[in-house]
Amino acid sequence: MDKLLAERNQGWSLPLDDLLSNLNSSSDGLSLSQVKERARLYGPNQFSKNETIPPFLRILFSQFENWLVLVLIFASLISFFLGEKLDSLIIISIVALSIVFGFLQEYRSEKTIKKLKKFISHKVRVKREGKWVEVESKDLVVGDIVRFQIGDLIPADIRLTFAHELSINEAVLTGESALVDKAVCELDPKLSQPQELKNMVFAGTLVAGGYGEGVVVAIGNDTFFGQIAASLENVAPKTEFQKAIEKFSLFLFRVILVMAVFVFIVNAWRGREIFDSFLFALALAVGITPELLPAILTITLSQGAMKMAKKKVVVKRLMSVENFGNMDTLCTDKTGTLTKGLFTLANFINENGDKDKNVFLKALLCTNDFDSQKKGFVGVDPIDKALWEDPTVLSIKSDLKDYKILNENKFDFERRRMSVLVEDKDGHSLLIVKGAPESVLTLLEDKKDQKKLLSQVKRCEENGFRVIAVAQRRISKETSSKDDEKDLEFLGFLLFSDPIKEDAKASLEMFRQLGVKIKILSGDSVIVTKNVANQVGLEVDIDNIVTGDVLEGLSDEEIEKYALKYDFFARITPLQKYKIVAALNKENHIVGFLGDGVNDAPALKAADIGIAVDSGTSVAKEAADIILLKKDLRVLGEGIEMGRKTFGNVMKYILNTISANYGNMFTVALSSLFLKFIPLLPKQILLNNFMSDLPLFTVATDNVDPEYTKRPRRWNIKLIGHFMVFFGLLSSFFDLMLILPMVFVFKFSPEIFRTAWFVESALSEMLVTFAIRTQKVFYKSMPSKFLVFSTLFSSAGVLFFTISSFGREFFNFVSMPFYLWLWIGFVLVSYFISTELMKHVFFKKYE
Repeated sequence: MDKLLAERNQGWSLPLDDLLSNLNSSSDGLSLSQVKERARLYGPNQFSKNETIPPFLRILFSQFENWLVLVLIFASLISFFLGEKLDSLIIISIVALSIVFGFLQEYRSEKTIKKLKKFISHKVRVKREGKWVEVESKDLVVGDIVRFQIGDLIPADIRLTFAHELSINEAVLTGESALVDKAVCELDPKLSQPQELKNMVFAGTLVAGGYGEGVVVAIGNDTFFGQIAASLENVAPKTEFQKAIEKFSLFLFRVILVMAVFVFIVNAWRGREIFDSFLFALALAVGITPELLPAILTITLSQGAMKMAKKKVVVKRLMSVENFGNMDTLCTDKTGTLTKGLFTLANFINENGDKDKNVFLKALLCTNDFDSQKKGFVGVDPIDKALWEDPTVLSIKSDLKDYKILNENKFDFERRRMSVLVEDKDGHSLLIVKGAPESVLTLLEDKKDQKKLLSQVKRCEENGFRVIAVAQRRISKETSSKDDEKDLEFLGFLLFSDPIKEDAKASLEMFRQLGVKIKILSGDSVIVTKNVANQVGLEVDIDNIVTGDVLEGLSDEEIEKYALKYDFFARITPLQKYKIVAALNKENHIVGFLGDGVNDAPALKAADIGIAVDSGTSVAKEAADIILLKKDLRVLGEGIEMGRKTFGNVMKYILNTISANYGNMFTVALSSLFLKFIPLLPKQILLNNFMSDLPLFTVATDNVDPEYTKRPRRWNIKLIGHFMVFFGLLSSFFDLMLILPMVFVFKFSPEIFRTAWFVESALSEMLVTFAIRTQKVFYKSMPSKFLVFSTLFSSAGVLFFTISSFGREFFNFVSMPFYLWLWIGFVLVSYFISTELMKHVFFKKYE
């Protein structure tokens, strides 16, 4: 490895032949045995984090970031040294169980995300044993020969062996947005900064124009980008969901702090031991704090992500699941979503509408990555691929040998065309131009033909064809540039068909039922956009389709008005896509954008949920939050539905916990005013908290009512606050229904009081889950079997601790009279029925 690193460090200054020789490589690439050996010795081409501690320790330490847990541990240690050793040991044990349980679930979730990311492929074109093949970028090794073109992310540090109009965006390394032109040359070995090395391209940078080839001189952490990545840890921006969780937690913390202080002061004022009062208030604060919220959120979101992966929707970031499910607007192109995205050549015609092989021949020559040596297509452009897969190629293959490719002017999104300069067998130079009709026809020498040809284009598009124009110009030059694309002679049109997907209508109906509005942002013409929309049931007339020409030059505020009013856009540029998505975001929509090209990256970043396709460009996948393994609206719709189910289960936990905890807190605050003893021992509070939270770890598996997924849901702290007070007070009412008779009628001892309240408090929180988990009548919505079984298991544990000698010895529980058990049962049933009735009142009023 040291030798290869030394070559990397001098890779820009050595003659190419010497560099290839030193790397034991050649223009034909490496042999498979060389690749295998280097991969074994130096590992994959991946950036690994420079973590000072292993992931499992990092996750374990994070369990102690809850300050209440730390204070409770500290207080328990004080209690231990004051002689209350058994109580201290029990409290520490319960806290430890919560920490271990949370650790196991979060560690499992992190492994889930790593597993999900393996679904996402990053392909590169590499030459091995003389043949161009596609491999995963992680499988590159030093010495590989790699080819790249516009839209590609550079996968490693590469010394150029060939470059044509190659420009690179190196902002990720240098911070400079200006494009850097690259060339094949030798440089001074004293140079060292990336921006100085014109003959190198670097991992993580983006091909903005042209294309090239080169030899890999560094991979993974040994690249310039890898060295930077190893010293920095990127922190992803917080989602709306995370921000809402933080606001909610702060709100809850303030309420808990005020009431815990109140309970401490009241107990101290009533003459109880100061330390006992402090420990009780502290344990109460821990007991009513949803400290398992982060763990349960992680579990629920990760299980949701795994279920989505089974639907061929891969989540790159867990917190994106919530935004994905709550999406209310989807912006997408029609190609590959409403249509099959499989272009086939239907015809090639001249200006008279007759089939003309000369049009086909010139179009073949003017294709991306045409290999003049092999006379074949080696690129990935779908239009060019359709040309080379047409059977007509066989009949004219011999004619291709009469032409030599001199140079190529790559396609770009502003010109919307490309051109090649060829030399025919007589030595004449011919510039061939191919691209969008509106772009090519404006360059014709004879302007009189434009109107007639545009009418022909319109007729073809009305018949469902995508039209590409082909033209040429004779020039007496051995090289050409984009400026030579003028005074052209028209040759003909290529007519492509892209059939409508059989399930397109059904997919759109699914989105309508999910409450998601579709906005079509197309680069195709108005006619093509209109035809496709009408075929799939999205009835629209030309007057309601906005073109890029209309948007050109408008202010952001004016574009915002169009974005809100119209659902169909045609012939729009990447910048206009970005502005439309940004405008919708500004209007408080949760916007998804589906794209797969390098030109889609700005809009993918601007959207709340950027959605890319695994077959798309690397830069699109890097910019996206969600990766579709299949470009299909139905797959996307199923993923949204799964995201909503995940969000629904998260809200079940939050609503259940906050109402129960607030009720307990309010009850303790009131009872502290008239009780002569501490209502629950600290260890009993913690056991109650642990046993009642245990079943909620399975809430991620719970079934969600179909009605819940029919519209987008937003985080609503106001609704949560109302729910907390409404059902918290209801919970306190039934707590007092148990407590008051025990204190003022039966006058039970403190030990019986604590035992009874422990049983009622723990069982009521678990039981009421089955009422508030659905807005339906509880028996019309089936819970998951895991939630039922875990609730039964935890309920049995509560009873075990209260009636067994173990529980009585370690937790100070005592035997209760039979009629008290009956009264507890009556309170529980009454509480459940009341909650079931009152939830309909609540949701009718507040939702």
